[in-house]
Amino acid sequence: MLNLFEKYISDNNLFQKDEKILLAVSGGIDSMVMAHLFSKCEADIGIAHCNFQLREEESDRDEQFVLDYASKVMVPIYSKRFDTSGYALENKISIQMAARDLRYHWFEEIRRAFKYDWISLAHNQDDIVETFLINLARGTGIRGLSGIKVKSNRIIRPFLFASRSAIEQYQKNNEIQFVEDSSNASVKYKRNRIRHRIIPQFEKLNPKFKNNVIETIENISKTHDLFVDQISQKTNSIIQKKGGNIFIDIKKLLIHGHTATYLYEILTPYGFPHQSIPQIIESLQSNSGKQFLSNTHRLLKDRNHLIITPLESLHESEYKIESTVSKLESPINLIIQKIPRTTDFKVPTLNNIAILDFDLLKFPLILRKWKKGDRFQPLGMKQSKKVSDYFIDQKISLVEKEKTWLLISENQIVWIVGFRIDDRYKVTKESKQLIQFEIVTE
Repeated sequence: MLNLFEKYISDNNLFQKDEKILLAVSGGIDSMVMAHLFSKCEADIGIAHCNFQLREEESDRDEQFVLDYASKVMVPIYSKRFDTSGYALENKISIQMAARDLRYHWFEEIRRAFKYDWISLAHNQDDIVETFLINLARGTGIRGLSGIKVKSNRIIRPFLFASRSAIEQYQKNNEIQFVEDSSNASVKYKRNRIRHRIIPQFEKLNPKFKNNVIETIENISKTHDLFVDQISQKTNSIIQKKGGNIFIDIKKLLIHGHTATYLYEILTPYGFPHQSIPQIIESLQSNSGKQFLSNTHRLLKDRNHLIITPLESLHESEYKIESTVSKLESPINLIIQKIPRTTDFKVPTLNNIAILDFDLLKFPLILRKWKKGDRFQPLGMKQSKKVSDYFIDQKISLVEKEKTWLLISENQIVWIVGFRIDDRYKVTKESKQLIQFEIVTE
């Protein structure tokens, strides 16, 4: 098993020897055997355990078991308790989906915070078969039938070569301790019904049922890879990436035909379920502003584009800028400097630079997102104008609006950052001290 484990890691280039791996360990047989094999490989590992508080004392027992194991083998341990039932109720999703969302989000938080390179999950060949049947039963595209990926984003699955029976045999041979989840025997869960009732019936028809399904999935996966190659050639002309957002050209999307297929392939990596595709297609004929949400992204119908935006980028905050600050790195890169007023001085016309009358500013300045009702006096105008109307005049998309920052002095807008300054703060013949704000792009 150890040789097969190391070979599978090497063949699939799952990680390098100097990289850190965070193991998701429940305490069950699969994850404990995985932890044992990683320790034999002398990999740099840490362990993460989720207590979903769904099985009362048993959940606490599992948590303590993993804590004790981590202490025994002297590896870093991260453990967290979740109100899984409350999260499921609040988000109107199943307990299983709630647990999945909570653990994946938390694993990623730990990975980033403690500089791990990969998150390792203990899915095995039997999980591949069960997932295939679940997806087949609920309906899916070719992607959903092409199996569990051995490597995706920052997640690796180094156990997909092993069947559950092989794992059980290795556990017995090496006397690896684990805890049994009593809910695994309950058929009230969909996966368990497939495992305990449906698959055994298929095995009565053909004892090699699981192996045949694995081979079928491998064939579908190869077909999917060819399919994706063809799709990507088309989607490259449909989508464009700008500043972390994805812009889907609606006109080009419709011209190509097969709209549902293209949208499914484009949107699935961002967590949008295939059930939402008909509603999204329907929105293409509607006015701007229609939104769809996945767990990680938002899809916005704009004038000419569907725009995919990470949810984490939609937060709003305020940042103070004192008169002594010369550089700002977050939320945007700004170089701030006082500049001399010379007789031949000319104000630059670049949008990424704002030069203002220093004496008119009241520090600390505030950097914040625009709000409904905000007004300013655009450079060259004598009257104020709503910021929202200015955006409309400039044909600025909804996503660009949300990314736009305002520089504020005593509740007055002095610069719509990257666009236009306020006329009241412009440089005049009477200006003695000037200050320059420059957006620096990498």
